[in-house]
Amino acid sequence: MTTPPRFDAPAHAPRRTFRLGDRLVAESEPPLVIPEIGINHEGSVAKALRMVDDAANAGAEIVKFQCHVIEDEMIPAAKDVVPANAEEGIWQIMERCALSEEETREVKAYVEDKGLMYLSTPFSRVAADRLEALGVDAYKIGSGECNNTPLIDHVASFGKPVILSTGMNDISTVAPSVEILERRGVDYALLHCTSMYPTPYDKVRLGGITELGDAFPNAVLGLSDHSLGNWTCFGAVPYGARILEKHFTSDKRWPGPDVPISIDPRELQELIVGSRAIFEALGGGKTILTEEQPTIDFAYACVVSTRDIQPGETLDDANVWVKRPGTGEIHAKDYPNVLGKTARTAIAKDTQLAWAQLG
Repeated sequence: MTTPPRFDAPAHAPRRTFRLGDRLVAESEPPLVIPEIGINHEGSVAKALRMVDDAANAGAEIVKFQCHVIEDEMIPAAKDVVPANAEEGIWQIMERCALSEEETREVKAYVEDKGLMYLSTPFSRVAADRLEALGVDAYKIGSGECNNTPLIDHVASFGKPVILSTGMNDISTVAPSVEILERRGVDYALLHCTSMYPTPYDKVRLGGITELGDAFPNAVLGLSDHSLGNWTCFGAVPYGARILEKHFTSDKRWPGPDVPISIDPRELQELIVGSRAIFEALGGGKTILTEEQPTIDFAYACVVSTRDIQPGETLDDANVWVKRPGTGEIHAKDYPNVLGKTARTAIAKDTQLAWAQLG
C-alpha cells in the first residue's frame, strides 16, 4: 500500500486559527459546535425559525443551512439518483426543501437578530454568489464538493474563511482543494467526515483527524459527524477537533432525510456543554495542585501513637500506626522509618508524632 502524498504547506508557522465574526476558532479555544439545520426544515421557513430559536436556547453560537439553486446545481438526470438515506431522487428532495433567495435573506436576518452567526453551504456557483450578495462571513463546503475544485476556487475568491468537510476523500484528494485555499490566502478548517447515514461507530475513524492535521498543518481541525448521538464528537476533542458539526432538528418526529441522524435541543445543549468540559480537561500533567491542599489536610494519614508511650520506649506496630488527618509532620510513607526508634519524651495516645520526639 502506498503512502498518500503529504501536502507541502508554505514555509510559515502553522496558524490553525481564524475568526468567524467575533468568535476565535483555534486549537487553543473550546470547540465551536455547529448545529446543521440544513434542509431539515423541508422548505418551511416557520420550521427553520423554530430550529433557530431552539438552537439559540440550547446555547448555540452559530447555525448552518444549505443553499440550493437547483438548475445551477444539477441536471434533470438527478431525478433518478436516490440518496442512501432517502426514498426519492435528490432533485425532488431539493425542489421541496430549497429556500428562495428572499426566504434565505429572511432566515439569515432572523439568525443574526438572535445573536447567532449564520453559516450556509452553497452547492453551486449561483448559490455561492447568492450567499456572497447576502454578506455572509464564511462558507461551509460539504463533502460532496470537497474535490469540486472549480467551486472551491470560486468560493475562495471571496477571501473569506472556508470550512471544508472531507467525507468520501483521502489525503491525496483533499490536497488540491487545500492548495487552492492556500493560494487564495483564505483561512480554513478541515472536517473529518464519513459519508454514511448513520455512520456506524467503527466507521467514524477519529484517527482521520490526526492524519488531516499531520498533512495540512495550517488547518483548523474538526469533525462533521453522522453517527448517532454525541459520543464520537466528545471523542474527537482530544484528537484536536475544534469544530463539531451535527445535523440538528427541533423534533425527531418531523419528516426529512437528515432527521434520523440529527440531534435535538437537549442533545445539542449536552454537546456544547460536554465538549467544552472535555476541552478544559485536556493537557496538564501528574502534579500535586496547591488547590488540593485542603483535601490533603484531611485525606492523608500521619504517624500517630496508638497508646501512651513512655520515654525510652521502642516504637513498633503495637504503639504507633498511621491515621488521619494529614496535618502531622510524619506522613504515612515514612512509617517504616519510625519503627525501631525510641521515644525521647512521654507521648500521649493519639498524638501526631514529630521527628524531634524520636531518638
